[in-house]
Amino acid sequence: MLIAYYAKGRLATSEGKGYYIYKAKLISMESAEQSQVVSISPKAAQKVGEFMKQEGKDNLFLRVYVSGGGCSGLSYGMGFEEKSEEDDHIIEQNGVKVLIDGYSQRYLKGANIDYIESLMGAGFKINNPNVTKSCSCGHSFSTE
Repeated sequence: MLIAYYAKGRLATSEGKGYYIYKAKLISMESAEQSQVVSISPKAAQKVGEFMKQEGKDNLFLRVYVSGGGCSGLSYGMGFEEKSEEDDHIIEQNGVKVLIDGYSQRYLKGANIDYIESLMGAGFKINNPNVTKSCSCGHSFSTE
């Protein structure tokens, strides 16, 4: 006998399979995870939370975007937003709500946002599988 449980957009079955309801369409958890535009590491999420507290607000969105510029043609940008726009893709992971605009989605698909601390400094690092070329400073990139 198959028993299904539904809570907060997630459907779990007695057979151990999980599904998400997305725009009234049932998709498997595996395909939902694979289609996610970006992911954010626990360390990066922790730092985003710390920066939000410094801003005096804890309900902000983190916007991650791509814009033209830099040595290789495209550059990353990040900043806080109070609300989303109509074409934004919203991802909530590790307690952070990330906004990706329609233009940036194709360049960021599959990317991971991390926070790195080393002797040379600290900061956010975007590990992007779509990058085919980047400049030596690491702030600009290009894709095919």
